[in-house]
Amino acid sequence: MIKRNGEFKVDLRKEMRGGNGEVKIEHLWEPGSELKANNRLWARLTLAPTCGIGFHTHDEEEEVFYIVSGSAEADDNGTPVKLGAGDTILTGGGHGHAIKNIGADDLVIIAVISNYK
Repeated sequence: MIKRNGEFKVDLRKEMRGGNGEVKIEHLWEPGSELKANNRLWARLTLAPTCGIGFHTHDEEEEVFYIVSGSAEADDNGTPVKLGAGDTILTGGGHGHAIKNIGADDLVIIAVISNYK
């Protein structure tokens, strides 16, 4: 199955998880209807400069962020860390994270949330 850029379902979330600004979520693959594995999210996230996703935890699941482009500051379960293109962060097992765009250009992230069950 192939989906072309621009064919994805798009959600816009304001102040996602208590963060700043708006996050554009492009659902690359839809769990259940397209994906049969235990994924809750398979998406490309775009955060404009100064926008962010607030701190939240992942219980019974894990989330991977892969930074496609831009500059980010992440909260990795209480530890601040800077991330750039090619970097990745994994959160799960009750641990939490947050991320914000600290650059002048859009921050683009591939996000995958997988359930343990």
